[in-house]
Amino acid sequence: MPGMLRGKIGFPDPVFFLPMPDPTARQKAEDHYYAALDLFADGHGEAALVEYQKSLDTDPSFTEAMHGMARTLQDLNRLDEAIAVAQRIAEVDPDDVLAHTSLSVLYQKKGMIPEAEAEGNKARVLGWKQQLKKGS
Repeated sequence: MPGMLRGKIGFPDPVFFLPMPDPTARQKAEDHYYAALDLFADGHGEAALVEYQKSLDTDPSFTEAMHGMARTLQDLNRLDEAIAVAQRIAEVDPDDVLAHTSLSVLYQKKGMIPEAEAEGNKARVLGWKQQLKKGS
């Protein structure tokens, strides 16, 4: 399999190497992100989603675009899709307080109160941890 080393130079089996990212990928992702923000601000939610998706196609780890997409989906009352995006943010960055806050709000809107409270608690604990780090 191309891009994989098996038992070479001390790596455990199997090790996969990702291709080198396009050095302009983040800039392209940001361009689509800012276009999405403008569209959203102008009330064009569906068009904004297209730009957010283009941003994430360019840089799948760009959590700011995921946050924008989740918020747009929320405003379009596509709550299940918004939840899926917010869950993805929490997977990519488990310490993202806003991801857990967003999940709490989305679950609450769906009437999933125990899940909303659990995510709200996660957000609070993460916020406290971040405050303690700043203070030390």
